[in-house]
Amino acid sequence: MSEHAQGGRLPLLPPTGQNPAQRLLYNDIIAPPRGDGPFLVVDSAGLLAGPFNALLYSPTVGRAVSALGTALRFAGTLDPRTRELVVCLIAAEYGCDYEWYAHSRVAATIGITPSELQALARGIAPDTATEGERSALAFVVALVRDRAVDSATHARAQRQHGHEGLVEITMLVGYYQLLAGLLIAFEIPAPSGAREATS
Repeated sequence: MSEHAQGGRLPLLPPTGQNPAQRLLYNDIIAPPRGDGPFLVVDSAGLLAGPFNALLYSPTVGRAVSALGTALRFAGTLDPRTRELVVCLIAAEYGCDYEWYAHSRVAATIGITPSELQALARGIAPDTATEGERSALAFVVALVRDRAVDSATHARAQRQHGHEGLVEITMLVGYYQLLAGLLIAFEIPAPSGAREATS
């Protein structure tokens, strides 16, 4: 069964009805490397899935948001496992079906196992996580659940990731919280026809 975009509370905007600013953003979103990844960004009818359709409603800001996401996913310095463990934990924390659908698939392509995803879906670090991964996940839990990072959690994560790494982790959290907000506010689900995500 093929996958199809769903807009939730927002009508899906077809390419033929887009204004020039929307079309520019649309073309950026569907281009590689994002557009040809392991999850649905644009369906066979040319409709954008997940938060990407929402970005079209505010194309100037949407371009900045999209550019940040591209930089974090494809030009960041975090190792891919740490990045995807963090993103999947955020998706699980916020209960965002599309975010989980998308990033559990990215995670699988870099060797994160079904059992590791199951742990993240329960909001805990996988037993197989390295100390670097555990320190990053603890830092994220402090940010998201506690809304404060105590000195010990900060020091542990800084030893593993340095100042630069912690800034990037924090920006990663903020970006995926932003997307989670769009997905929640507009009740945007995973694509119809999507395979059951590992959870």
